[in-house]
Formats: sequence, structure tokens, C-alpha cells
Amino acid sequence: MKEGPKCGRCRSALPGLGPVTDHPLQVTDQTFQTEVLSSPLPVILDCWAPWCGPCKMVSPILDELAHTWAYRIRVAKLNVDENPATASRYSVQSIPTLILFRGGKEVDRMVGALPRGEMERWLNARL
Repeated sequence: MKEGPKCGRCRSALPGLGPVTDHPLQVTDQTFQTEVLSSPLPVILDCWAPWCGPCKMVSPILDELAHTWAYRIRVAKLNVDENPATASRYSVQSIPTLILFRGGKEVDRMVGALPRGEMERWLNARL
């Protein structure tokens, strides 16, 4: 986990972001509200399952995005098999499903495995 952003002049922590991770956060039904809906940064929620081949293809791309975009977005992963309440609440019917949240609201979603370039274009158009 990285320290949050600091003021360029006095080096004190800037309020609101807290520690920033450069890797995807594992979220559960219990932590979803805090980690995703209350996040000060936009969040990409990866709805996945361990048995899903396309999910395994998307995972390293999301790891890279979490690192590259660390101070602009958060990447969160929700195992739909272990967290059915949140998956049901957001009508996840196919995986992988990527849902973009901003300010606690769903902004858009993308279903299926796409290359990194497509994911970045999708993000850039919505952030």
C-alpha cells in the first residue's frame, strides 16, 4: 500500500484519499459499501469467479491498470460465487463484468474480456 498524495510544498498528506493501493482490492458483500460505494476515487469492480477462463485473462490487465492508474481509480475484485448478495444487487448475469462506480453510483459496465487498450479507452471516455 502506498501513502496517499502529499502537498508539493509542505509534504503534508492531502485529505480525503487515504492510503492508495496499486493492486486490486478484494471486496466482499460486507466490505462493498466501504471499499466501493464510499470510495473517494472512481472504482472499477471486477465481478469474477475462479473457474472462469475469461476472468483469468482479464485479471493481469486489471493488475496493471491498478498500478498505472493508482491515484485516479481503484480496482476492486468481487468473487461472485462467494458474494452472491452484491452480484445479485447489481444484476451480474455474466462474467467477467466490469462495473465503473463514481460517487457511489454505477456509471457504466462492460461485460466480457477485452484487451487492455479497449479497457483504457472505455475508462478514458467515462472518467
